[in-house]
Amino acid sequence: MAKMNLSWRIVSVCFGLLVCGAAHAVDVAVGGIFPGKALLVIDGGPPKLVAPGNSVAGVRVVAIRGETVELEVDGKRQRLRLGDHVVRSGGGGATASSTITLTADPRGHFSTLGSVNSATVRFLVDTGASLIAMGQSDAQRAGIDFLKYGRPSLAQTANGVVKTWIVKLNKVRIGDVTLHNVDAAVHESDLPFVLLGMSFLNRMEMQRDGDTLTLRRRY
Repeated sequence: MAKMNLSWRIVSVCFGLLVCGAAHAVDVAVGGIFPGKALLVIDGGPPKLVAPGNSVAGVRVVAIRGETVELEVDGKRQRLRLGDHVVRSGGGGATASSTITLTADPRGHFSTLGSVNSATVRFLVDTGASLIAMGQSDAQRAGIDFLKYGRPSLAQTANGVVKTWIVKLNKVRIGDVTLHNVDAAVHESDLPFVLLGMSFLNRMEMQRDGDTLTLRRRY
């Protein structure tokens, strides 16, 4: 792994669809920087390696300079740095952060509002949970037909073994960060929070400083 880090550097990306009025806004993100090529992720699609001078989906790689990639998006040049992405909408562009900053409550827990498949939920960060965990009511509000498409399983909890269904969440969003195709477990009973487990957190860099937890997108 150490040798690999000498040959290329991975930078943060932020996926997702944004809507700006009636126009269709598209995210253009850099998923990695390799010798002579940039890994582009456009509109949350599959990553594509593109060399300077070449284009994909109307986005052209102009140059690669250290840890930045200069892109031409809708005729305008944009330089992406670590943790930034470009939102393309018509002829305009903007950058947005792929960082989440949370503050602990009096009990030392980190919670925040977010959404699953566009349904608003309250997340509680739980590094001890291998997957995002949610109750039946939240799953139903998010339009998840876990009985039809979920894989039956069992989970060990503080209250013993419970029945769950393993599903894929189409979209999980917190602040400006959106992840797609995230593994989750739907519990047979309701939960007071949606537990933000490692299937989400493994795709983030986590840094705690006192009562502040910063999550920065890895990929």
